[in-house]
Amino acid sequence: MTNVQGLTIRPAAESDVDMIFNALAGIAETVGERHKLTSSPEDLRRYGFGDRPAFGCLIAEIEQRFAGCCLYFPSFSTWMGKPGAYVQDFYVAEEFRGQGVGEGLLQRLASMTRAQGGSYIRLAVDKKNHRAQAFYRRCGILHSDTEQIHMARDEDFDRLADADPLG
Repeated sequence: MTNVQGLTIRPAAESDVDMIFNALAGIAETVGERHKLTSSPEDLRRYGFGDRPAFGCLIAEIEQRFAGCCLYFPSFSTWMGKPGAYVQDFYVAEEFRGQGVGEGLLQRLASMTRAQGGSYIRLAVDKKNHRAQAFYRRCGILHSDTEQIHMARDEDFDRLADADPLG
């Protein structure tokens, strides 16, 4: 168990949106893909803090200073017959890396997920982010050689939606 002096982990509040967005920009810059970040703080506010939030987010702080965040959403494995959590974005501020903040965030998410009947955490890691890959391995989150992530977005997504035979 991680025991970081002064570490607190709490659910994100709407007032944290700018901080969360800055963390997302930090992730994008780390992997050299800042130009691909097209969301806005308003998108996070609209979809994360309304009546039906599309995601949850944990905020890590050390002595009331932002240390990191874990943005996730509920998931369900039909093969395991269990709920879990999918980590969409995970960030630890550079000055706090190597101090147990990341492990603390993942441990907190795992504990919350288990309390809700869940039994797994899933995530994807940018192929170029070798540091993150090594970190996840150390935490016991291993690469699955039996799955690949696929995505339809932009024009491909619109083409699928437009072709709805019932729409």
